Amino acid sequence: MLDFIYGPILIMSMRICDVSLDTIRVILVVQGKKYYAGVVGFFEVLIWVFAIRFIFQHLDNIPNLFGYATGFGLGNIIGIIIEQKIGFGFAQLNIISRHLTDEIADTLRKSKFAVTILPAEGGAGGVSVIVIIISRKIQKEIIKLIESIDKNVFITIQSSLPLRGYRLGSRK
Repeated sequence: MLDFIYGPILIMSMRICDVSLDTIRVILVVQGKKYYAGVVGFFEVLIWVFAIRFIFQHLDNIPNLFGYATGFGLGNIIGIIIEQKIGFGFAQLNIISRHLTDEIADTLRKSKFAVTILPAEGGAGGVSVIVIIISRKIQKEIIKLIESIDKNVFITIQSSLPLRGYRLGSRK
């Protein structure tokens, strides 16, 4: 009787763990952090093997299957939340402001960030694109800073993998 009640909860918990680790592992692989990815992958698969072993031992318990599926779904959500909190890697922000480009650039530079301004052509004419590469850990702070200057600013965010010349953090 306990397996019928606790089994789905146990399976769901294991799936939340292994899928969350999977999300983090994939990000580490994309960023080329092979050793970290290998260690995370080891624990991810170990947890998964224990989960699937328990399911196969109790295939007659349908709630186990729902625990498996629920854990998978929640694991994706939790994995993304964890990754966002940790903030692995770098982001490239492309910032377009109709009238406050110089003020945004000056503020970012005063905060010791390297800023590049590129000329561009928009639907309404000439604009400038501010490009900045930052650690994802501070992405929300930087966006708030930019939006405090221009509430109508247009920002795109891309994952970035600086090859050379990038200095970690703000410039000192």
